[in-house]
Amino acid sequence: MTRHRTTARGVSLLILTALVAAAVVATAGAAPKPGLIDGKPIVFPLIGSYAYSMNYGDARGQGSHQGIDIERVPWRTPAVAAEAGKVKWWTTSARAGCMLYLYGASGTTYLYIHLNDDLTEASEDKGGCKLGVAFAVEDGAKVTAGEQIGYVGDSGDAEGNHHLHFEVHPKGGAAVNPYPYLNAGERLLFPARLGTAFSLGLRGTPVAAGGGTLELAVTSVRWWPGGHWTPVVGARPVALALSPSAVVDSTLATALQRPELRTLQSRRDAVTLTAFTKRAKVTPEALRGAAGALVAARVTRPGGTTVALGPVDAAEPGETTTDDTAEEGTGPPDDTERRSGV
Repeated sequence: MTRHRTTARGVSLLILTALVAAAVVATAGAAPKPGLIDGKPIVFPLIGSYAYSMNYGDARGQGSHQGIDIERVPWRTPAVAAEAGKVKWWTTSARAGCMLYLYGASGTTYLYIHLNDDLTEASEDKGGCKLGVAFAVEDGAKVTAGEQIGYVGDSGDAEGNHHLHFEVHPKGGAAVNPYPYLNAGERLLFPARLGTAFSLGLRGTPVAAGGGTLELAVTSVRWWPGGHWTPVVGARPVALALSPSAVVDSTLATALQRPELRTLQSRRDAVTLTAFTKRAKVTPEALRGAAGALVAARVTRPGGTTVALGPVDAAEPGETTTDDTAEEGTGPPDDTERRSGV
């Protein structure tokens, strides 16, 4: 009988083949990380810092609770798209009130329930499930991740309790626990549709300055067009690029003109600053507040004086380079909104 001798090289090839096969099996059988859709986090469905707890599956009068309630949310807080997709209004449920379906590009369906139906915060139910009251986009609209799609309210059987009931339905099937998805969700700095124009007001304390950069620990944000001052989660660090012609508080001028970024001396009585960004197009990086994605044109403080870092450019249409000191950070960088008092 002829015997085939196994060489060292042959043994190595056999071992390598076995390792590759084992890796393929392990990869195929690996459990997906909790809270991700196609390996990525969803966008947290609200802008702002709001509480929620694990109340999925709780006993309710109509059966078990199929979503998570994000509680104590101010009236008309923006609800945003958890991922890119298509919106459908639902207005005929007495319990859900004004409800919105988001059919995500991943095949996941998201439900936003108890949206606003009031014209005032008094819960008078006079607004109805309409565009501009409950919904921020047209029925059937295609939206980008992080775009505002609705307004939080207390419609249906949530009367007097402004909150968002949020559901996740993978592949459009049965509801699953949204808790891990919310925990892993990406908190955007502001809501907007990709490619549209925006500008921001960012309020917080200075952390570092220099090299054309100002880092703020941001505690609240306001966006234009629309928007109002909204708290962010924690003191969120945001590194702003400084426009060469930025107008800044005089106490920061020396630090900002240094060639490198340095941490500022920490002080318990650090003053709150407000930075207004230049008008720009919305990008994913801008929505996240990524380093350098936002360019500050003005940085002010209450009662402070400002200086220009360089020759001041002519204001763009609808913009102004004047300082707003009547009320800290409330003055919008847009002349139209200044006149309207928004």
